[in-house]
Amino acid sequence: MTLPDTMHAYVLHHHGDMDALQLHTDWPVPVPDADEVLIRIGACGLNNTDVNTRVGWYSKAVTDATSGDGFASVDEEDPSWGGAPLTFPRIQGADAVGEVVAVGANADPDLIGKRVMIDCWLRDWSDPMNRDKTGYFGSECDGGFAQFTKVDRRNVHPVQSDMSDAELATFSCSYSTAEGMLGRAGVGAGDVVLVAGASGGVGSALIQLAKRRGATVVALASPAKHDQMAGLWADALLPRAPENLKAALRAAIGRDTVSVVADIVGGPYFEQIIDVLERGGRYTCSGAIAGPVVPLDLRTLYLRDLTFTGSTVITPDIFPALVQYIERGEVKPLLAATYPLAELKTAQQAFIDKAHVGNIVVTP
Repeated sequence: MTLPDTMHAYVLHHHGDMDALQLHTDWPVPVPDADEVLIRIGACGLNNTDVNTRVGWYSKAVTDATSGDGFASVDEEDPSWGGAPLTFPRIQGADAVGEVVAVGANADPDLIGKRVMIDCWLRDWSDPMNRDKTGYFGSECDGGFAQFTKVDRRNVHPVQSDMSDAELATFSCSYSTAEGMLGRAGVGAGDVVLVAGASGGVGSALIQLAKRRGATVVALASPAKHDQMAGLWADALLPRAPENLKAALRAAIGRDTVSVVADIVGGPYFEQIIDVLERGGRYTCSGAIAGPVVPLDLRTLYLRDLTFTGSTVITPDIFPALVQYIERGEVKPLLAATYPLAELKTAQQAFIDKAHVGNIVVTP
């Protein structure tokens, strides 16, 4: 197969607003190293990390909710998820699906021609459980907002599915993040899980994966989105921020407490969702789109024997398991919209506006 020397790619040149992203039509096609494979991208999903990294929201100097605009107060020493400076220029995009078209010397040549999903977490494969030696695809290396990408051979997973590339591109970041959260919280049969921000990619994944584990699920989302969420198997759908959450829970499921809160929202509603955790309950968090700085009464934490877990870097077993869930039909995609790569800025603005349910995807 003859491969081109250049490609179309959307490239992030610095932290800032949408102008930090530039479309290039003559970007070099990457050349895989010995342990890497080259992938022709079929689709790549959007996620909060793309926006947060672009604007520098991860910096501790920023205390506001996530935003598509740049922040004047970004500290250039800690603007990425890992707390380190980012190398520019950078092609973002973590949720890449495509076909392997070339392999390095140490990669299996049988991968050529296979449709694959990419595990977003970059690891030191001599020490794969070490969270301090991890990176993120589209952050610490170039990602999938392009026609081609390369990645370590151990990060690619062939997938057998009738789903389109765009549908498969809804899974990688959102569902692996959700599964990591549920695992950290030890969710199982008999649990009652409250999902905040349930209409987004991670939220809708939390519903499906918690139900897969046998839990009862209560989802918080804008009522305007409830009809679109009806097929996600939640046991109850409540407004995004009920004025009296305990009363709303009692009316919906016959009890006013839950055993687990799975939160990607944070912000001003934090106190209310913590207040409905039962004694011995668990709170797990992997985002704070409504604001990262929240009030916490430590008496609530220790007098009610609560457990709080943060969840970012997943264990290496999660992604292969997710591919199996997909192949067995145990989870389903929630594709909100598809945009051509050339309209990435429009797609990202739609993502930021949060009027959608599920995931937004770009296709080159």
